[in-house]
Amino acid sequence: MNLKKFFAACLLAAIPVAAEVALPPAPAPYTPNATVVEDVVARVNDQIITRSDIVRAQTGIEQEMHTSGASQDQIDAREKNMLRDQIDQQLLISKGKDLDITCETELVKQLDEIRKQNHLDTMEDLEKAAQQQGVSYEDFKASIRNNCITQHVVQQEVGSKIPLTHAEIQKYYDDHKAELAQPESIRLSEILIPVAADAGAAAVETAQAKANMVITNLKAGGKFDELAKLYSGGPTAQAGGDLGSFKRGALAAELENKTFVLEAGQYTDPIRTRQGFVILSVSQHIHAGVPALKDVQEPIEENLYEQKMQPALRDYLTKLREEAAIYIAPGFVDTGASPNQPKIVNSAYVPPAPKVKKAITRPLVAKSSGSRKQAKAVPAVAVAKNGKVKKIKREKVRFGQAPRENLPAAKTGGDLAANVPAQVGPNAQQQLVADATPAVSTSTVDPNADPLAPKAVVKKKTRYTDHISQPKSKLKSDDAAAKPAPPTQQESIAQKLFAAPLGLNGDTAAKTKKPKHVKGQKKERIQNKSTDKPKTATPVGPVTAPVQPVKN
Repeated sequence: MNLKKFFAACLLAAIPVAAEVALPPAPAPYTPNATVVEDVVARVNDQIITRSDIVRAQTGIEQEMHTSGASQDQIDAREKNMLRDQIDQQLLISKGKDLDITCETELVKQLDEIRKQNHLDTMEDLEKAAQQQGVSYEDFKASIRNNCITQHVVQQEVGSKIPLTHAEIQKYYDDHKAELAQPESIRLSEILIPVAADAGAAAVETAQAKANMVITNLKAGGKFDELAKLYSGGPTAQAGGDLGSFKRGALAAELENKTFVLEAGQYTDPIRTRQGFVILSVSQHIHAGVPALKDVQEPIEENLYEQKMQPALRDYLTKLREEAAIYIAPGFVDTGASPNQPKIVNSAYVPPAPKVKKAITRPLVAKSSGSRKQAKAVPAVAVAKNGKVKKIKREKVRFGQAPRENLPAAKTGGDLAANVPAQVGPNAQQQLVADATPAVSTSTVDPNADPLAPKAVVKKKTRYTDHISQPKSKLKSDDAAAKPAPPTQQESIAQKLFAAPLGLNGDTAAKTKKPKHVKGQKKERIQNKSTDKPKTATPVGPVTAPVQPVKN
């Protein structure tokens, strides 16, 4: 088999695009002056289907259909369901991940089988062969892995739950006997001992002797396919000598007369042909008419299984669609979509709307007095005659100085007098009110004046360190009240007692200094001084025992 055709059969998606097919136009990029590298047609859970995938799949379908001789209607039907089939595959692959189906072992086995079929020594040779045919080796492996995962999921989740009873098989056999009827045919295998047509008598005898030796081995119980691999010189030796099936009239009359009389497992004697001596074996003999049920039971089961599989698989895929997150780009249609599947909206970036400046209508909020930065009063909002909002010029407020234009007027002296503490004397109250009340001009105030107009205030600097100084009282009664009471006699005695010096000898007030050492004089240490005191004898008097009283 040609390796290029083999790769194309295993990986249709890897075939290069031969011509541009009719697809919806690509959308404009979201960002101006940008180029769309790859257009996403559909998203299935965490997988995407791109426009290139659709183009490659459609081109592969067209090439496959034209090769098989399909009609244009069949091609249109396949292309109509093309996106549906790709979404189905992605859903099955996602389900395979949930079921922990990886197919890594099957992938290695299939790649090794492909290597053997193409007579390659190592996997590196297979990779090089794929690259030489223009096929991505990683895509080739991914295609085999995905097909394996898909087959396992379908068999585990759908196929294993399809029942087939003997009654259904018998009914199908009875209803389709006319379709099951077939002409007589046989399946042949050969062992060819080659010899040239113009060979001498010695070469012919040698070839005939070898053919007779093969017949002897067959009669001894040897298997035909194994002997074909050992002794056959024909092109079918590696396949066990299999030639395929033949109906009546397809073979030469001499061969047909010698083979169609045999049953399965029988073989002919060596037959002389132009290629040499050939031994033919019948591996299967199908007689004309309707075969027995046991002979066609397997194809009947496959047919019934296929009929039940399609609706069951479609129902299963519809259920997967209702549990998945699927997004379809505009212009593409998923023919297998379910009406109950969730709607996914493409979350493309949308630039925010331009900001519109609005008039400040929040109330005036005074800032904290502890801030060291200059505070600014919030401008008031006024409406002009034409209806437009105009702003009042902001007033700069220095630290420690309250704003004068946009805040209410200061409290008057009467209001301040009510807040002066009662313990402060009347003269102090007058002084406090006088200091806190701003000096206002003695001119008559116009009652029609604008209350919002700035007030005429005498400019006077105020400092943060300014504070209200309270005058000291000069009354003797206040001074007497401030002095503590004299101590009592007991308190004086206790004070003298606690102030008396304490020490070992009862007097620690006197400071005694250590005598200065005279050079050359022997040093005396405290621990060397004798601390023994003369002991005085205690006179011991006569010891008298206590007199016990006598009881009468």
